[in-house]
Amino acid sequence: MRRFTEKRLLVATHNKGKLAEMRALLAPYGVEVVGAGEMNLPEPPETETTFVGNARIKAHAAAKATGLPALSDDSGIEVDALGGAPGVYTADWAETPNGRDFVMAMERTWAECEKLNAPLPRTARFRSTLVLAWPDGHDEVFEGSAEGQLVWPMRGVQGHGYDPMFQPEGYAITFAEMDPAKKNEISHRADAFRKFVKVMEAE
Repeated sequence: MRRFTEKRLLVATHNKGKLAEMRALLAPYGVEVVGAGEMNLPEPPETETTFVGNARIKAHAAAKATGLPALSDDSGIEVDALGGAPGVYTADWAETPNGRDFVMAMERTWAECEKLNAPLPRTARFRSTLVLAWPDGHDEVFEGSAEGQLVWPMRGVQGHGYDPMFQPEGYAITFAEMDPAKKNEISHRADAFRKFVKVMEAE
């Protein structure tokens, strides 16, 4: 596994919530984080059908365009009652002509479960795949997950995406009701991130 030793890292996302989460996670390591949106990079089409495929597209496009090592995340929620949907298409379920509407996406997800009379608890998990790509084309992959269940109605105002309807295993509150620092300890992205950190700490 290649060690990450650089002091500047491009996070290949235009999602401000995701960027803030990454900045918080990387803060203890003295790494300067810059977002793809801040560098006015275009969002490459995500044409793969897996989290790792789409994460690779984003990381390599950003690294090639800037000459910086780039870290990308492709993540989503898998609902067991829906056969793992929306999964890799989580963001697509939120797309509107005016940008992403995750309230609409959450309403659709719950409605689909209701249509199927899916039994409670409606188990689900967040998945995160991080890809760290260097300008020379090398990459490393780190995968994480967080198990839990869907709740309705939505609860909480913290977080982003599907956080208001996801209650992590072992907790009575949703990600959106949780202190961000606590969420950053137990989230799917934190799980993947712990594996990524090993490439900074490895000798």
